[in-house]
Amino acid sequence: MPTAKWPEVLATRVAITDLAVLVWVVFGTQIAWLGLDSRAVGFSGYRGDIVISYTMVSLLIIAGWMVALELFDTRSVRVLGVGTQEYRAIADSAIRLFGIVAIIAFLFKLDLARGYILISFPLGLLTLLFSRWIWRQWLGVKRRNGEYSSKVLLVGTIDSATTIAREFARTPEAGYQVVGACVSTEAIGGTLPGLDVPTSRGVDRSLEVMRELGADTIVVTSADELDPQRVRQLSWGLVPGSEHLVVAPSLIDIGGPRIHTRPVAGLPLIHVETPKLGGQKAFTKRAFDIVASGALILVLSPVLVFIAIAVKLASPGPVLFKQPRVGLNGDEFKMLKFRSMVVDAEARLKDLEVQQRDAGNTVMFKMKDDPRVTPIGRLLRRFSLDEIPQLFNVLAGNMSLVGPRPPLFREIEHYADHVHRRFLVKPGITGLWQVSGRSNLSWEDTVRLDLYYVENWSVTGDLVILWRTAKAVLASEGAY
Repeated sequence: MPTAKWPEVLATRVAITDLAVLVWVVFGTQIAWLGLDSRAVGFSGYRGDIVISYTMVSLLIIAGWMVALELFDTRSVRVLGVGTQEYRAIADSAIRLFGIVAIIAFLFKLDLARGYILISFPLGLLTLLFSRWIWRQWLGVKRRNGEYSSKVLLVGTIDSATTIAREFARTPEAGYQVVGACVSTEAIGGTLPGLDVPTSRGVDRSLEVMRELGADTIVVTSADELDPQRVRQLSWGLVPGSEHLVVAPSLIDIGGPRIHTRPVAGLPLIHVETPKLGGQKAFTKRAFDIVASGALILVLSPVLVFIAIAVKLASPGPVLFKQPRVGLNGDEFKMLKFRSMVVDAEARLKDLEVQQRDAGNTVMFKMKDDPRVTPIGRLLRRFSLDEIPQLFNVLAGNMSLVGPRPPLFREIEHYADHVHRRFLVKPGITGLWQVSGRSNLSWEDTVRLDLYYVENWSVTGDLVILWRTAKAVLASEGAY
């Protein structure tokens, strides 16, 4: 597919799916609630009462919803496939449309069936979100294979270009495929260090190199060699609509909600909000933890009893394993788990630490075939069932449903100073570490993900992580 065509093709396909979802939901609700007779609805007009059918109302709602999805930019290539902005825009469009329909019904005394409205809008929103999630899975696979992505030429210094290229390679789902780099000095071997990205010397040749490589996007990674005047001239040389310019600031692992762009006197100033670790968001998070953990304990109580009996019968020793962990502000608490190892597991640890391991990292001890794990323990760990008792830690306030991994005291001895920022929030049963590879990750990636969560956490982000947790648990990847 030509590089310039894929955004339009993708947006069109998503729009067709949106239309199919809305037709199915709105007309399905009409038929389920009102039957097949399409009863008429009346309202007061300037020349007396006017009657229209519910079929016409459904068509108007579908048309208005499609327009709202377009106005809120939900099909833009910049939001499709990555981040939470797409989902937030879809929710905003539905809420605004619902409000407009309610206002019109009130002003014109439109006698709409309440059930028809109260079912079609929430169901339509949920179905749209699910369909976009399906699209996201498909798009992620395509982008990991190099399709449906912007072809990127990096422009800047070798160090800055290498950093940005590695970040793009880390998340191919974002849709940026680096095909080359124009750097200020000669690169050793003609490629960026540690990457298979060819380089060309001379940032002044950016436009020429971009077209030679078939790229459609220039990403300026450093302003050291490009003053404002040269960046402006570079933007003037791009073909409008098919070639794009992106300026990457020296910011890494900063969440979108903390970034606000404000044009001032022709300068695109980027405001980076400091992390907000308390206040209303913290209260909301704690309230959600209490309600969700309490409900889960009630629902899973039969499972808790069954697992407890299985652990007790499988091997001698207590059912629960209580381990000292480091929590909020570095305070100690006892983390609860179903016992998945033999009773003297801690005593055997020193002998295992000197052995060659095929998992884990230099700080966190992990072993795929740990001889201390019992047969029932392997099953529990595979599906993370051993962690269910941590719901009581959440209810007690020692942990949260979502947060950084609760570390052992022996691990803290190896922490660099900046890693202690993870103690600014409560540790969680699940988190970015758990849904991004778990024990398969290096220590550097583990720290990066935990600190990213601390710096950028939000209620919406927590809900996304909880959703991804279910997928990670079923896949059982990195769980041992």
